[in-house]
Amino acid sequence: MQTELSKALGVEHAVFGFTPFPAVAAAISRAGGFGVLGAVRYTAPDDLKRDLDWLDAHVDGKPYGLDVVMPAKKVEGVSEADVEAMIPEGHRQFVRDTLAKYGVPGLADGEASGWRITGWMEQVARNQLDVAFDYPIRLLANALGSPPPDVVDRAHDQDILVAALAGSARHAVKHRDAGIDIVVAQGYEAGGHTGEIATMVLTPEVVDAVAPLPVLAAGGIGSGRQVAAALSLGAQGVWLGSMWLTTTEADLSSPAVTRKLLAAGSGDTVRSRALTGKPARQLRTEWTDAWDDPSGPGTLPMPLQGLLVAEALTRIQKYEVEPLLGTPVGQIVGRMTSERSVQAVFDDLTRGFEQAVDRINRIAGRSGT
Repeated sequence: MQTELSKALGVEHAVFGFTPFPAVAAAISRAGGFGVLGAVRYTAPDDLKRDLDWLDAHVDGKPYGLDVVMPAKKVEGVSEADVEAMIPEGHRQFVRDTLAKYGVPGLADGEASGWRITGWMEQVARNQLDVAFDYPIRLLANALGSPPPDVVDRAHDQDILVAALAGSARHAVKHRDAGIDIVVAQGYEAGGHTGEIATMVLTPEVVDAVAPLPVLAAGGIGSGRQVAAALSLGAQGVWLGSMWLTTTEADLSSPAVTRKLLAAGSGDTVRSRALTGKPARQLRTEWTDAWDDPSGPGTLPMPLQGLLVAEALTRIQKYEVEPLLGTPVGQIVGRMTSERSVQAVFDDLTRGFEQAVDRINRIAGRSGT
């Protein structure tokens, strides 16, 4: 599964694996893919440094990258407290009422409320980059579009490729014009923040719009056949995220979430603003239903929604309140039916890819006779 892009990066397979878990990112790179560590949950630079130290020591010299969530335009002088003050009391009460309805216990005095979605903030993201640029990362990806121009320039000065996610050809062209090196065409089926266009339609549109820039296809890809389909559409690789959630190297910290993922079908996800304020595909739960119910207060825009629900989600996860318990995941969850190692996933991908290529070659051979 090699392309010009994978050869340029020195990886065996054109499979780029996004994950919040350092152990998974390292295993992806060791298996011949390209591991990309998600940085959004690292609000403390020392925590990111710790995990990059570990990752760098466990990739066996193979390349890896980092994914950040950074706005293209600078937003200065706005603190987290300033943003918190914008959250209406009615929304806070809705959270309290929903948690009370399901009997979700509170946190102990002084207990941290867990991950807060603050990586979008200018200074938090820049602190992450100040750490990351001290490591031999080969790729910097941004989930909120093109990073600010000075960040792109800084990455290029260190021979780091820059990638940006796009949900439409129009967005992809903006990335190209901003000096981005790789466009990730993320379809409607993908987990997390997605647009409205399906991968099968989006990928060739983006390929044509930004040629000759390399494009990675994302969304609804979890088998070798689907990798072959993406490459046949013109992509130079695939960007996989959801598939790694049920690998043995992943650390979801919740057996209940793993059980729900393994039991879910491809129709058990929903694009909801309940997590961050922007449409993000995730497991459908009674929590997402509550926020999507027209009788409720409705979600707040990003980043207010993420800050509003941070403590609630920490409590739901800590006490494994199953009706409310979910996670971002794509429609490919229907194929995630057992816990496997990252290497086993790659073995399945390569085997399925080879079978798909052989099938197409046979068809092409017959049609030419």
